[in-house]
Amino acid sequence: MRKLALPHDVLMSVDKPARYLGNELNSVHKDLKPGMVRYVMCFPDVYDVGMCHLGLPIIYEMLNRREDIWCERLYSPWPDLDRIMRERHIPLFALESQDPVRDFDFLGITLQYEMCYTNILQVLDLAGIPLLAKDRGEDDPIVIGGGPCTYNPEPMADFFDMFYIGEAETNMYDVVDEYKAARAKGLGRREYLRRAASIPGIYVPSLYDVTYGGDGTIASFTPNCPEAPAKVKRVVEMNLTGSYYPEKPIVPFMRIIQDRVTLEIMRGCIRGCRFCQAGSVYKPQREKDLDWLMDLARRMLDETGQEEICLSSLSSSDYSQIEPLIRGLIDECNRRMVNISLPSLRIDEFSLEVMKLLTDVRSSSVTFAPEAGTQRLRDVINKGLTEEDILDGALAAFKAGWNKVKFYFMLGQPTETREDLLGLVDLCEKVAMKYYDEIPKEERQGRIQINASSSFFVPKPFTPFQWATMLHKDEYLERAYIVKDSFKNTRNSRALHYQYNDADITILEGIFARGDRRIAPAILEAYKKGQIYDAWSEYFNYDLWMETFAECGIDVDFYNVRARSLDEILPWDFIDTGVSKSFLRREWEKALRGEVSPNCREKCAGCGARVYGGGVCFEG
Repeated sequence: MRKLALPHDVLMSVDKPARYLGNELNSVHKDLKPGMVRYVMCFPDVYDVGMCHLGLPIIYEMLNRREDIWCERLYSPWPDLDRIMRERHIPLFALESQDPVRDFDFLGITLQYEMCYTNILQVLDLAGIPLLAKDRGEDDPIVIGGGPCTYNPEPMADFFDMFYIGEAETNMYDVVDEYKAARAKGLGRREYLRRAASIPGIYVPSLYDVTYGGDGTIASFTPNCPEAPAKVKRVVEMNLTGSYYPEKPIVPFMRIIQDRVTLEIMRGCIRGCRFCQAGSVYKPQREKDLDWLMDLARRMLDETGQEEICLSSLSSSDYSQIEPLIRGLIDECNRRMVNISLPSLRIDEFSLEVMKLLTDVRSSSVTFAPEAGTQRLRDVINKGLTEEDILDGALAAFKAGWNKVKFYFMLGQPTETREDLLGLVDLCEKVAMKYYDEIPKEERQGRIQINASSSFFVPKPFTPFQWATMLHKDEYLERAYIVKDSFKNTRNSRALHYQYNDADITILEGIFARGDRRIAPAILEAYKKGQIYDAWSEYFNYDLWMETFAECGIDVDFYNVRARSLDEILPWDFIDTGVSKSFLRREWEKALRGEVSPNCREKCAGCGARVYGGGVCFEG
């Protein structure tokens, strides 16, 4: 009988013990054999959130296809179990085997969001793995990071042995095979890391030296051994059709945040929004074959019994076969009585026609993401969405029976003025008036409901806005108050609702997003003070972070508010994503002039992604 790592009394005393049991439907169990490589993949957040992430299941599926590798899963223990594990000295364990994480060869950690950084230290600490990479010995797992935040890994560089820059389907087997070869030759940890640095996409922080100038900016960033390349090139899987994908997704015992089957239809985006990191680092746009997607959808539903399927991409409407895909899925899902979720649709006539076919969809909201309230600022961010597009889309939705609209905005973007803030309110008011002016009273589905929300702008690496300045916390809040007060004075104030994100978290996210290696001591110190689960408002402590930065000699304004020179060496400049820095500079300058750029299907902007030899760059 399978033995659990947690005693019965512990399981009975924590919230949602199913988080820690493993053994779910479709999880992979293997018999350990001599020479087998043990790999545990970690999402550093609670199980309920981590089980919704698509990247981890792809790697899980890929690695477990090989007989000589057993990949297992790991998620952050919730604070109640964290406390018990420390008190009773229970080592952190993988879900499938329930074995201690420290017994594995590799610990892979997804860096999905900057606010999970202290959770990464929690995982290392509970596993009994030294927090600093330089302190690890031959018996410790190789700690490897991947995911979106590795496009600036420097704030976490001290804690990782290596980072994987790019898409795992490309070279992950090479990482494991190099490890097996090094182990067969009796080579140690340091020697393996030097050999691994030669694999495309692998960045080993210990093999690079950083110096700083008198003004605090980076003076040099250079490799200290011949195996480490001066530029680490992002690796990309160009043929997504038939590539590794979880055909038998794991079915949890408990309800998770998004309890459904996820069908990834493409990667990348053609739109070129200047604030969007994903649109830049996942270039070029690559589509999966329609027939293969339909077959995959059937298999996943057969293997899970899930009651909902969701399309995954950055902009689903831009998938060239979206109409036959949706209509095929509707036929399949109606037969099975399965719901379809369609995020990332641009609101146009086709999208609305498709949405009308879905069961109960009109009880939900139609969503717009204009990001800015005026056309001037939408041109600055290259949103590619006009006021006419929004009003026409809203009217079409109203005529089709919807009366609920969601708007997503972003405050604090480059060149933003008071007029842009008030334009946000004016746009929502115009949509409300469109409902009352154009829809006859007898045809209305009740009163119009408009929910507007705004986040605060954070510049991200490898975007044209990577040089942009942020605002102080009080300035962000002042802009949010202007918007909130203006909503109260609208003609339709009872139908318009507004909320904004936490400015405290924005400040911390900004430091982590564009920080360098000097940030690491503060992350370590905050963790030692008990800080974990920063992404959860009930556990986030802004004052503790500001206190810690001050103690560690870190000037928050240096990383957030300071204006950066276009010639400055940025902490992530050693990474080659395929999108050139000269292109990003051109787009930054066009943004300041308020000039728009065409999307990738209209005209090539010369970003550099053609180097990958496929995708939208070569269509037609």
